[in-house]
Amino acid sequence: MNEPQQRPGRLGVGIISAGKVGSVLGAALRAAGHAVVGVHAHSETSRERADALLPDVPVLDVTTIVERSELVLLAVPDDQLPGLVDGLGKLGAWQQGQLVVHTAGRFGTDVLEPVRAAGGIGLAIHPSMTFTGLSLDLQRLTDCSFGVTAAAPVLPIAQALVVEMGAEPVAIAEADRPLYHAALAHGSNHVMTLMGQSMQLLHEIGVEEPDRMLGPLVRATVDNALASGENALTGPVARGDVTTVAAHVAALAELAGPDRAASSAGHDLLEGYRALGRLTAQRAAASERIDETTYRAVLAALDGKDFQ
Repeated sequence: MNEPQQRPGRLGVGIISAGKVGSVLGAALRAAGHAVVGVHAHSETSRERADALLPDVPVLDVTTIVERSELVLLAVPDDQLPGLVDGLGKLGAWQQGQLVVHTAGRFGTDVLEPVRAAGGIGLAIHPSMTFTGLSLDLQRLTDCSFGVTAAAPVLPIAQALVVEMGAEPVAIAEADRPLYHAALAHGSNHVMTLMGQSMQLLHEIGVEEPDRMLGPLVRATVDNALASGENALTGPVARGDVTTVAAHVAALAELAGPDRAASSAGHDLLEGYRALGRLTAQRAAASERIDETTYRAVLAALDGKDFQ
């Protein structure tokens, strides 16, 4: 790998920490010509990741990284961010004019108040992407949006950093950050739970490669949903196929069994199907795909009740 040459106006960047996000974004900034002056890597896995994505970058302690950096990238879990920023503020670590950028989806820049109080500039850039921590993530950045929050005078700095990494900045208001993050978590993390349940059901009936069976269906569903929104909604609930819904519930109830504990896998699948079925029915009724009578029949079927 050829080392990018640092151009005029490039920054000395410190990475805290070498998790999946920090390592990849650090590598992207380095590829844009910035100099990564240090990385914090606590675990062996983090050190190996830093060595792979940020070769020849020294592994340093947090305070040394802050001391040496013109731009500090805080890529720590959301719940750890406030304590880290406040703790470094109490140590007097933040510097006048220093750029401090965090990647936490939940927070805007209010959490960086200790940085502002010290004369630094706080920016929030959150990638709307799930990371593997591998080099392939760098290619995925080119098709990625970042939720960006910053004070108006410095918003262009945050936007420029995102563009330099090959991604698209989207401005998110400070007050909207929790809803922004909830939307992404709901649309990504909860899909993983749903896929896990679906693959489990296919395993139960002897399908050896459930990922191959689900893959084309799920990819087409996501593509259709992104292109057409809820106009692409289909399936037995949206069609009002009440007897089919009832058959699904009966089969899942049999899998759960009458004697299984509420925490059993079978019960989990049944309750997951019912909960998502109710939400789908509500949205189908609201968009007039099904009428009120059919809606109530679907709800009854989901509850295992007579719907005649």
